Amino acid sequence: MVATYAPLFLMLAIAAMVVVGFFAASHFLGPKARTPEKMMPFESGNPSAGARDVRMSVKFYLTAISFVVFDVEAVFLYVWAVHFKTLGIGGLIAMGGFLAMLIIGLLYELKKGALEWEK
Repeated sequence: MVATYAPLFLMLAIAAMVVVGFFAASHFLGPKARTPEKMMPFESGNPSAGARDVRMSVKFYLTAISFVVFDVEAVFLYVWAVHFKTLGIGGLIAMGGFLAMLIIGLLYELKKGALEWEK
């Protein structure tokens, strides 16, 4: 059993060492000169026009989370559609339940107004 998973654990250990090595190298070898220009906040390379301490509305985060949820749904639907013939009636029933839960969630979001963008 251990021999089966040994290559996986070896790969994870090597990946962890590479990540730690890169972080350590950037910390110890990277430049540390702090200039006023480097310390200024910026947005996409442009100087910041607004206040730094402005809190974002919860609606923004609800919309972002909804996008992620329904984007993941699209990934599952694509895989299911590719293997539709081999999954049979069991796969159809499972996907029907999955879609029913997502539709109920979408209706709940619509009812609560999570997808209405206010200025």
